[in-house]
Amino acid sequence: MKRSIRTIRDVVDWRLCAGCGACYAACDKGAITLEDMESLGIRPGCDETLCADCAECLAVCPGYEVNAEGAMNEQQRPLETDHEFGHVLELWEGYAADPVIRRQASSGGILSALALHCLERERMGFVLHAGMDPGKPWLNRTFQSRSRREILARGGSRYSPASPCDGLRAVEESDSPCVFIGKPCDTAGATMLRRRRPELDRKLGLVLAFFCAGTPSTRGTLDLLESLEVTCDRVDALRYRGEGWPGDFKVLLENRTQERSLAYMKSWGRLTRYVAFRCRLCPDGLGRLSDITCGDAWESFRNDGDAGRSIVLVRTPRGREILRRAIDAGYLNLQPIEAQAVFSAQPDLLDARRQLFGRLLALRLFQVPIPRFRGFSLFYSWRRLPFTIQIRSILGTMRRIVQRRLRRRQGNVLSAG
Repeated sequence: MKRSIRTIRDVVDWRLCAGCGACYAACDKGAITLEDMESLGIRPGCDETLCADCAECLAVCPGYEVNAEGAMNEQQRPLETDHEFGHVLELWEGYAADPVIRRQASSGGILSALALHCLERERMGFVLHAGMDPGKPWLNRTFQSRSRREILARGGSRYSPASPCDGLRAVEESDSPCVFIGKPCDTAGATMLRRRRPELDRKLGLVLAFFCAGTPSTRGTLDLLESLEVTCDRVDALRYRGEGWPGDFKVLLENRTQERSLAYMKSWGRLTRYVAFRCRLCPDGLGRLSDITCGDAWESFRNDGDAGRSIVLVRTPRGREILRRAIDAGYLNLQPIEAQAVFSAQPDLLDARRQLFGRLLALRLFQVPIPRFRGFSLFYSWRRLPFTIQIRSILGTMRRIVQRRLRRRQGNVLSAG
C-alpha cells in the first residue's frame, strides 16, 4: 500500500485535508471541485485526466506542508514566546469601538472592525471571508463583503466547514488590494499561494486570522439541530456565537419568528466530537502566517455582561501599520498587554501544540503519512513537558491509530470527472 503523499487525492485519502480551498484557487485547469462531505468537511475532488504531472495544488496544500520559517523571529536567539505562539511585534487586548459590531460579532468584533477600517479608510476593494449560506444556513459560503452592512451580516464565528481560499482568484483579479480573513490553515494556504503568484501577493492587502481549535464537520451542526428538535427545512438563520460574550448557539425558525438556543459551552462541547483528524495535528491554532491574529481573551472573562474582548497578535510590519491607523481612526479600543496574557487566555490551544510532536512521532512509527511542519519548534516545546505527559501523548495516539484504523486509506472519498 502506498504510504506517501504525492497528489491532492493522497492528502484527502489519508485524512490530512484542511478544507481550505487553496487547491481550487491554485488549479488553472479546472480539475479541482469542492464538496462539503457531511461527516468529513469540505474536500476536493480531482479530475486526474486533466492533471498530468502537475503538482501546483499540492505545493499550496496545508495538509501536505506548512512552512512558518519565514515567520520566526530573525534574531539569533528567538524568545520563548516565538517558540510557543510565533513571533509577534505587538500584543494588545480590546474590542471594536462600535458597540453594534462589538456585540454582534464574536469576542469583541476586532476582526470585523479592522475589516471595515480597511474598506472605509485604507481603500481596499473587498473582504474575502466565510459567512452563513442564506439558502442553507447550516452551511457556509465564501463572500466578498464591501460594506458595513455586509460585514455585520457575515460576522461571528462559524463552527462548520468553510473554504475561503476558494475565492483568492477574485482577490488576484481585483483592481485594488483586499482583506482576507480565515482560519490559521486558510491563511497558510493563502500564504503558500501568494509566494507563487506575485499578483496575488500584491493584492492581499491584509491577512487576518482567528484563534482556532479545529473545524467540526457539518454533521456536528446537524447533531445540534437534532438535539433542539429542529429540522433543516425550518431553519431561517443560524448563529454559533455573538450577541454577547461568548453568546449562544442560536437558531431562528419560521421567518425568524421563533428561536431555539443552546449555551455556548454545551454547543461547543458537542461540536468538538466532530473535529477533523487534520485539526488534531494542527501546530498553529494561533495563526502564525497572518498579518494579525485575534481570539478570545478568556483570561479577562468574568461572565458579567461584558460584550466581548480579544487578544490581538500583530505579526508583521504591515499589520502593525494598519492596526495603529485603525486605533487612531477610532475603530478599535485596545490596550497593550504582556505575553503571559496569551498563555492565560489560550492554555488548551498551547497545550495541544506542545503535545503534537509525540502524536506525530507515533504516527510515523506506524507509517501513517503526516504533514510536513517547518518553523513551529514542536520538539522544543515537547521536550519541556513532563515525561509522563510525553509518554501519554505517544501511547494515546498509538491506541487511536489502532482503534480508528488510521493505517488504512479512506479510499475514494470524492472524485471528479
